[in-house]
Amino acid sequence: MYGAQHLHEFGGLPAVDFQHTTDGGSRPAADAVAWRVSVDPYGDDRPWEEEFAAFLDTVDPAGVRALIIGQWGEAYEENSSVPIGLVIAAADRLTSLEAVFIGDLEAEEAEITWIQQSDVTALLAAFPALTELGVRGGSDLVFPPTKHERLRSLTIQAGGLPVEVVRGVLDSELPALERLDLWLGVSAYEGNTDVTDLAPLLSATRFPRLHHLGVRNSEIQNEIAAAIASAPVVAQLRVLDLSNGTLGDEGAAALLEGQPLTHLEVLDLHHHFLSDAMGERVRSALEPHGVRVDLSEKCEPWGDRGAEGRYTAVSE
Repeated sequence: MYGAQHLHEFGGLPAVDFQHTTDGGSRPAADAVAWRVSVDPYGDDRPWEEEFAAFLDTVDPAGVRALIIGQWGEAYEENSSVPIGLVIAAADRLTSLEAVFIGDLEAEEAEITWIQQSDVTALLAAFPALTELGVRGGSDLVFPPTKHERLRSLTIQAGGLPVEVVRGVLDSELPALERLDLWLGVSAYEGNTDVTDLAPLLSATRFPRLHHLGVRNSEIQNEIAAAIASAPVVAQLRVLDLSNGTLGDEGAAALLEGQPLTHLEVLDLHHHFLSDAMGERVRSALEPHGVRVDLSEKCEPWGDRGAEGRYTAVSE
C-alpha cells in the first residue's frame, strides 16, 4: 500500500520542520508557517519534551498559528497523550493557535496502523479558538462526543478507523464545521464502520455548514457511494471526496443514478477501479456542468480476484 506522506502545508501555511539550533540562524516568522516538531528516537538524544520546550523558547509561541506534532518517540509503543498534554500545558503561551495536526509520520517512521493515538478531543477543550484539527492513526484513538463552537475542519486519517471514533465525531456538536475528511480503512486494521453508522452524517442533521465531505480510503466504497447517491447531505456540498478506496463500476453507477451532482465543484474519485467506459460516463455526466472530476490513479485488482482483489490506497 502507499504510505501517508509528511504534510507539505497545514492550516493554509507551508509546513516547516523546527530543528533546535544554538547558532541563532534565521527562522520564519512565528505566524508564517505551520511548525512541525518531531524527533528521531533512533538518532536523537533529545526527547520530544525537550524539543518542544526548545521550540517554545526559540519561536514566539504567541505568534504560532499552526502546529504539527510529528514523531514524538517510538509511536507504536508510546501514544500521543504526552505531546498532546505538553501542548495543552502551553495553552497560555500558544494564544494564537488555530490548527493542530497530531501524528504526521511517514511509513518509514511508523506505518499508519502502528501510530498509537489517545483522546485528541482534549485539545478542543483546551483551545476554544481552534479552527482545524488533523489526526493520523486510528490505533487507540479516542474521540468522545464533544462540543466546539469554532472548529471548521476535521481530518482523521487511518488505515482502520474504529466505529466508536466515527460515532463520537458524528455525535459531536460542531456547528461551524465546514470540512470533514474521514479515512475509514479496512476491517483487518479495526476499520469496522458500516454504512448505517454514517446515517447521522448523510441525513444532513449534524453539521449545517458542511460543504466539503470526504469519506475515503474504504473497502466498502461502493456501499458508501450507493448511500450517498440519495443522501440529503449532498445538496449542501461543494466537494465530495470518495477517493483512495475500492470504488468500482457499481458504486459509480449508483452515483449517476441517484440525485443530481451537477452542483458540485469537485468530485474526487482518484485511486479507483472504474472501467474506462464507466469513467467516461462519469465525466460526460458532470464535466459539461463545470464539475471537476478526478479519476486519476486507475487501479487493477490483484491477480484474477476481481472485486475481491481491490485494495485501499492506505491500509497498514
